[in-house]
Amino acid sequence: MKDRMAMWGKVSGKGSESGKGKWTSALALGILALSALALTACGGKKAEQASSFTVGFDQEFPPMGFVAEDGSYTGYDLELAEEVAKRLNLKFVAKPINWDGKDLELNSGNIDCIWNGFSMNGREENYTFVGPYMANKQVFVVKADSNISTLSDLAGKTVEVQKDSSGLEALSREENKSLKDSFSSLVEVGDYQSAMMDLETGACDAICMDSVVAEYQIKTANKPFVLLKDTLSAEEYGIGFKKGNTELAEKVKKTLLEMKADGTVDKITEKWFGAKDSFVLE
Repeated sequence: MKDRMAMWGKVSGKGSESGKGKWTSALALGILALSALALTACGGKKAEQASSFTVGFDQEFPPMGFVAEDGSYTGYDLELAEEVAKRLNLKFVAKPINWDGKDLELNSGNIDCIWNGFSMNGREENYTFVGPYMANKQVFVVKADSNISTLSDLAGKTVEVQKDSSGLEALSREENKSLKDSFSSLVEVGDYQSAMMDLETGACDAICMDSVVAEYQIKTANKPFVLLKDTLSAEEYGIGFKKGNTELAEKVKKTLLEMKADGTVDKITEKWFGAKDSFVLE
């Protein structure tokens, strides 16, 4: 009996070691398989990113980029960008972003560029730009029946401006300090659609914003608003790429100039602005 027990123990022990070895081998194979899958997924993600052109834009910024009535993304800049992607054989992706988080989106690689009425002025050292492709001004929008007709009339008034916008940057300059200080308050908002609603309801007295957007809003929405004749600053729009990404920037510029030469840019520009001479890229 003792011998049988001893023999059973030997056989049992040997079998246990063999099972352990098989289990270890299976575990190792499983880890290798998972690693291969992870690498494949990672490679697939990189390949997908390389075959797409992702444009970051503010979805409340008509006519450059906004949400259409059917829920799709549309606008002048997006239409230009989509045609560029098509000609470069890239999948076009329009990605709405928070405007005050645009740099994080760009530098993290979530988007390839910022293409949405993006002012170049004062930002030239922070991005690789394609542009300028359109002129713009920072203006003040007020109700047509208000008692505000000049910049001095803004004294004691509540003015709204978009966060991290070129309008806010212009108001923060030393030459505009006295004007800014004359306001009762300067309120930063997330988007200009909200500001327009605030102006209509009387929550604010004026909006500092892009003339391109203001003129389009007033015309298409038939709002009882007017632009003050005095402008805050003049600026130019460009397409902002991550600093140093000259390869993609040059491809986009070359394609845009080809589109300009064959009349495609003229058609898109006339569709959105009623004239062909707004696009000035050279």
